[in-house]
Amino acid sequence: MAKRQSALASVYHRGMHGQPGEPGVRLQEIADLNLVQIAAWPDMLGSAAKDVAHAIGADQAPGPGHAVSTEQGTALRVEALKWWLLDCGMPTLDAKTAVCLDLSHSRTRILVSGPEASVCLNRLLPLDLRPDRFGVNQVANAGIHHVGVTLRRSDAGYELFVPRGFAVSLWELLVETAEQFGLEII
Repeated sequence: MAKRQSALASVYHRGMHGQPGEPGVRLQEIADLNLVQIAAWPDMLGSAAKDVAHAIGADQAPGPGHAVSTEQGTALRVEALKWWLLDCGMPTLDAKTAVCLDLSHSRTRILVSGPEASVCLNRLLPLDLRPDRFGVNQVANAGIHHVGVTLRRSDAGYELFVPRGFAVSLWELLVETAEQFGLEII
C-alpha cells in the first residue's frame, strides 16, 4: 500500500505565528485518518444503529448531531442516515442493512484548540460554539467559504474534517484567522 501524503505538507510550518506571547489558538493536523462512512437504508435505521454501536463497543449509536467514543473508536452521526466511524476500521455489515465506504483519503482532520479556539472558529463558521450550546461530543456540518466541513467537539478541542482538495486553502484561512490570537502550529 502506498504511503499516504498529507494534503498540508507544503504549507504546514510548525512553531509560533502572529501575536507574541502565549498562543490563543493551536492548530494540528491529525495524520493517518481512519474514517469509514456507514449509510443505512431508511427502513433499516435501527439495525444499522446496532451495528454502529457494536463496531465501537458502545451500548448505543449516537443520535443526530452527536458522537460517542470508546476505547475501540468513535462514531459520529453526521446525517440522518449516516454515521462516520473514526479509528476502528471497516466493520462487516449486511448489505441489506447498510453500506460502508472508506473516506480516509478524502478528508483532512485538523484539531483546533486553545483558549481562543471557539472565537477563532466563529469568525469562519456560522455556528454557536459556546460550551453550553456546542458541548463535547457534538457534531455539526457547516461551511467555511462555501466549502462543506464537519466539526466535532472533543475533549481535545474542535476537530475539523475538511475535503482534501480544499485542505490547503482552508488551512491558510485558519492560520490567517488564528494569528491575531497568537498561533502555535504543533
